[in-house]
Amino acid sequence: MISRVHTFTLLGVEAFDVTVEVDVAPGLPSFSVVGLPDAAVRESRERVRSAVKNSGFEFPDSRIVASLAPADLRKAGPGFDLAIAAGLLVSFEQLPQDALRGCALAAELALDGSVRAVPGAIAMAERAGELGLEKIVVARASAAEAAMPAALGARPCRVVPIDTLWDLTLLGMTGEPSYSPQESDQPVGALQVGVDLEELRGQPTLRKALETAAAGGHGMLILGHPGAGKSLAARRLPTIMPPLDDPEAMEVLRIASACGQHGRRSNGAGANGATRPFRAPHHTISPAGLVGGGNPPRAGEVTLAHRGVLFLDELGEFSRARSRRSASRWRTAR
Repeated sequence: MISRVHTFTLLGVEAFDVTVEVDVAPGLPSFSVVGLPDAAVRESRERVRSAVKNSGFEFPDSRIVASLAPADLRKAGPGFDLAIAAGLLVSFEQLPQDALRGCALAAELALDGSVRAVPGAIAMAERAGELGLEKIVVARASAAEAAMPAALGARPCRVVPIDTLWDLTLLGMTGEPSYSPQESDQPVGALQVGVDLEELRGQPTLRKALETAAAGGHGMLILGHPGAGKSLAARRLPTIMPPLDDPEAMEVLRIASACGQHGRRSNGAGANGATRPFRAPHHTISPAGLVGGGNPPRAGEVTLAHRGVLFLDELGEFSRARSRRSASRWRTAR
C-alpha cells in the first residue's frame, strides 16, 4: 500500500512543499529514503524505526521505500521524520489514511517517540495555508511559531501540537490536540531586552542623527573616541524606529524562525509581537557568514538584520578582500 503525506523543506528562509510517498511491499526487510536527501534525512530511517517501535506500533519486516518528491529538490534536516513515520504507519494500516487528509506534518522524532521542534515553523505554516491545507502538525514547542501567520493575516491553517508519535492516533478524533495562543508564547524577531535611547545622556548631535536615520531609514557612519557612546547609541537605534506592520513582522519572524533564532516577547515589541532585529557581526566574519551562502543556502547577517539594524563595529578592521567579495555577491543577488 502506498501512502502520501505533505511536509516541507527549507531553502534559505522559504518553505517548499514536499510529498512523502511511502510504499511497504513484500520482500527482504529494508528501509530506503530516496529523493535527494542529505545525511540528516538518510539517518531518519533509524530514528523512525526506533520511534515507531518505542511508541507501541508494529514496525513491518518488509521492503520499505520512502520517496521525497519532487526528487530534484534537495532535502535537508530532520524535519521529515514525522511525515515519514506517519506515511509508514498509514501504509502498514496502523493509521487511517483519512486522518492525514488535508494535513501537513513537520517535526523531528526522538528514539523514544517524542517529538522535537525544527526551524522554520512560521514559513511552513504560511506555506500550508497557501496550499489550502486545513492543519499542520508540529511539536508543541513549535506551536507558537506556527500560529503566527494566521495571527498576522495570512490564510489560516489550524495548528495541531503533539508531544509523541502516538498522538497521531488522535488526528480527526474528538480528542485531537489544539493550540490556544498565549501572550507569553509569541515569538519575536530580536532578543534585546531593557534597552532604550534615554540611556544615552548628552550627545545632542548624535541623538539628532539617530532620530533622522530612524525616521528616514538612512545609513549612518559614527566616528568618535573610544568610550564616547557609539556602540551604546547604535544598539538603541531599533527602539526608536517605527513599529513593524504585519507584512514586515511576517518577514522578520519568518527569517528568525528559519534560522532558529526565535525568542520571547521583549521590550519594544509591537502589537504583533515582533521587534526590529539588531545584528552586530565581528569583523573576522566570513563572506558567507555576512551575506549568506552554503549548500543548502543559509541566511547571513545581512538577511538576519532585515527590517532592522546591521551594526558593523570597528568598520576599518573588516577585511577589504571580504568586503569586495561580499559587495559583489550582494550586487549580483540584487
